[in-house]
Formats: sequence, structure tokens, C-alpha cells
Amino acid sequence: MDSRIPRLRRKLARIPYTPGRSHSFGEERHEFRLGPRLSAARADAFEAEHDVELPQPYRDFLTTMGGSGASAYYGLIPLQDCTLFTMDSRGAGPRGFSRAYRPTRRGDLFLHVIERGCSDLVLMGITGPLTGRMLIGSADGFWGPNVSSAPDFLAWYERWLDHMAAGQDNRALKLTSPRLRAHPMRQRLAHSP
Repeated sequence: MDSRIPRLRRKLARIPYTPGRSHSFGEERHEFRLGPRLSAARADAFEAEHDVELPQPYRDFLTTMGGSGASAYYGLIPLQDCTLFTMDSRGAGPRGFSRAYRPTRRGDLFLHVIERGCSDLVLMGITGPLTGRMLIGSADGFWGPNVSSAPDFLAWYERWLDHMAAGQDNRALKLTSPRLRAHPMRQRLAHSP
């Protein structure tokens, strides 16, 4: 088990009772509660079925903390409902994500792990140079992808908890790329609910 897990448990338990905490959209769905832990056998079965290896920090979270529920936006999606995506390359224009129906190791794969709503996706890199990193993008390529500076899922999750405790909303997760920061209109669009 990752040594950060006990600290994350304590922080999550305190969030609903923290004075001045953030009230970001989506919390009414998960109410800061996690679903049952995922068994190692279920994680193994998912990996075998999709021929992928889950990043260890994410797998540790699922098997030792909870398999769904409390997280940024509308919450952590149960692993069996997570979908694999690939990134579309659309010439010089924006890049979107499309569902990977028959994933192959040739391209980078991303797992849709958190529900954000509409065509917005909160993904985790599963293969390629972004393995383990959290991204936000749109399925339609309208904006993004924006890569988190957090090195893995647990660091990203802890950042969310810290921002909630400090009264910041989901936009404070710093899921914006340097390119996006340079374009104020795109930044507004990327952070609109």
C-alpha cells in the first residue's frame, strides 16, 4: 500500500466538517463518501480484459480506499464502468478523445476515471509518456487536453482535498496547460461548469 493512503483517508474524513471548505459542483452526488474497495482480483480481471496495467497509485487507491465516489466533480467512476480512450489527431486543430473499442498498444490509452459531465472527460494516462498522469479534455476536441502537474493519481487527489479544505473550487486543481493559459477565452471555456 502506498504510504500516502492513510493521510488521504484522514483528509477525506475531515472535508465535510471543515469550516469554510469549498462547495464545488458535483459533491451532492458523492457527498464525500467512497464506495466499497475493489478487490485485487477485480482489478486483475479489468487489466486482463483490457490488456492494460493500471498505474499503481490508482490501483492502490481503488483497493485500499474505495472503488468509486468522492473525488473532484461528480466523483470517481467504478472501475467496471470506466472507458478507455485514445487521443484523436485532427491536423493542426484541437485534439479530442475517442473511445478505444479495440485498444492496441500502438497508441496512447487513457482511462475515463472521474465524471465531469457533458462531453468533458477526466482521464488518466494508461500507456505512453503520460502514464499515471491526470488529464482533462473534451470528447469533441473543443478544448484541451490539459495535463495536471501532479505526478500521479494520489498526488492529484490530495491536491483536490487540500483545495477543498482551503475553500477553492475545482478550477484550482491547476489542470491547465501552459498553452491554454496564454489564451484567456479558451481558459474561460475550459473552466466553465
